[in-house]
Parts: sequence; C-alpha cells; structure tokens
Amino acid sequence: MEKILYKDESYQIIGACFEVYNSNGFGFTEPVYQECLQHELALQGIPFVAQPAIPLTYKNIPLKQHFVPDFVCFDKIVLEIKAVAGFTDAHRAQTLNYLHATNYDLGILVNFGSFPRLAYERLACNRRNKAALNIYEVRGSVAEVSD
Repeated sequence: MEKILYKDESYQIIGACFEVYNSNGFGFTEPVYQECLQHELALQGIPFVAQPAIPLTYKNIPLKQHFVPDFVCFDKIVLEIKAVAGFTDAHRAQTLNYLHATNYDLGILVNFGSFPRLAYERLACNRRNKAALNIYEVRGSVAEVSD
C-alpha cells in the first residue's frame, strides 16, 4: 500500500474546497472561488498564504519573474485552483513547476468549473532522480514525477 503524502492536511484542504463548491455551486470565475476559498480556509483554521510571490532563479541568478500559486497551505502544500471545463496537462505542469520552484513535495489541483461535482488531483513531486524532473506521468488522478 502506498503512503499518502500529507494525508490529514490534504483532506482538510479538499474538505474546504468541497465546502466552497457546495455553497457556491458551479459557474463562477476563478477569482470568486479564490476569495471564497480564502475565507473558508481561515474559517476552518487551515494555515495558508494566498498568492505568495515565489522567487525564481536561473543558474543561481535571481530573476525578476516569479511564480504566484493560488495558495500555500500548512507551509508545505501548493494549492492551485481553476474554474475550467476540465484539467489539461498544462494545468498539471503549472502545479508541478510550482512544486519545483518551492521545493515542496505536494500540490493539489482543484477545479471548481466541473459539473456536477468538484474535481481535484493530488500531484506529488519526486526529486530522487534529478535526470527525470521534467518527465511526468499521470496515473489515475495523481500525476507524479517518474523515477
């Protein structure tokens, strides 16, 4: 049996997302869900930072550009939200790139735009094999970096 990374924290975050979806339903834009989720995370006592600017480097040279994930929760989980018809590989790659930029191991990708229910994927970043950092494999509802 495979161990679920940050299981309790993930369930709390996903539970807050379900609460927002159940309260608001389907059809709002991403900024609306962003603001509602910010309130819900606070109401549930989930520690988070909304839209933190994550600095980037190139060959140890700081860049002017930076990543801005929707949330970082528990100071270790990237939470990226969407309000689209369905996830694409570009959404998964964006979340995985956030993980590489932050050195966090888990990202949760949530789609408030799916009907009739909320969609989410847990994406784990595996840094054991540095040569495979850019090779992603999607397994069911989990995308992982290949070993």
